[in-house]
Amino acid sequence: MKKILLFMAMLIQCSYSFSCPVCERNKPKILQGITHGQGPTSNWDYVIIISMIAIALLSFYLSLKWMVRPGEKSAHHIKRTILNIE
Repeated sequence: MKKILLFMAMLIQCSYSFSCPVCERNKPKILQGITHGQGPTSNWDYVIIISMIAIALLSFYLSLKWMVRPGEKSAHHIKRTILNIE
């Protein structure tokens, strides 16, 4: 029962994030129903948003890649001075 009430509360809260009719009228068709507020005012806004998404995805990919396979195979790497205590 608690899960159902929590789910209903989340749905009600989510409905407030949808756009109002005035904002829907003033936005481009691609963004209608997704966001609230004023849409992009020029084509440069799309360029900025797409570049930010690309940078975020690239940094996420590289962080996962270097976390899984660091690639430090040199015998003179600084981590070897800590790991090879003799």
